[in-house]
Amino acid sequence: MTARIVAVLNQKGGVGKTTTTLNLAHALARLGSKVCVIDLDPQCHLAVALGATSRQQSGIDAVMLGQASLHAQRLPIREDLSLIAAGPRLQEIEQLTEGGSHRGDLLRKALATDAEELDFVFIDCPPSSGILVANALIAVDELLVPMTSDYLALQGLSHLMGTIRKFEAALQKKYCMRLVMSRYLPTRRLSRDVLETIKKYFPGQILATPIRETSALAECPSFGKTIFEYRPGWRSAQDFAALAEDFLQDRVM
Repeated sequence: MTARIVAVLNQKGGVGKTTTTLNLAHALARLGSKVCVIDLDPQCHLAVALGATSRQQSGIDAVMLGQASLHAQRLPIREDLSLIAAGPRLQEIEQLTEGGSHRGDLLRKALATDAEELDFVFIDCPPSSGILVANALIAVDELLVPMTSDYLALQGLSHLMGTIRKFEAALQKKYCMRLVMSRYLPTRRLSRDVLETIKKYFPGQILATPIRETSALAECPSFGKTIFEYRPGWRSAQDFAALAEDFLQDRVM
């Protein structure tokens, strides 16, 4: 069995990449899937949100620099859910100037050997278009793009699509891309209008359940908890449980 490896990315910050990664991953683990999340952002937000607060913990940085195996860096963090932290040297990879085109292939090589016993690997990407995001795009065939329902997010999506098209042409492959409506406000007309616009341009590519904006989703990372641990009865937990089923069954709008 080969794991599905998914890059969670959007070059615009504040769209809910880390929130989507950790809560969707935990929702899938709660359904019995074996899931690993990789913190590919030097800011280490994913690891902190899952309660792993040490910034000195080596992780994907050591794997990409050839100093450790992927398996050795996996930290069991919840039942059926493991974490590979960013590591203190991840920023060095973003700034690499030697190695030519091989700089972009470090993550793909690392993932090629050690992901067999997993069902899913989610890569939480930084909000940039540098070497780390290039590594993620080269390593995966699936993309998950969290989107907020405002017009600036639409502009950011246009920029992201330009980047994706360039990689598809260079790598001669077509990504399987799904969008997630994150921080959605169903009572706000702008939210509904933006969603309708996205549906027009990306038919059949938006996962069926929008993740509604709640204070609990913003609060739970500061406690090192997912929404299922922090507020299990809240609508945000219901949204992410439904999103996990959407993801498994490819239910789209």
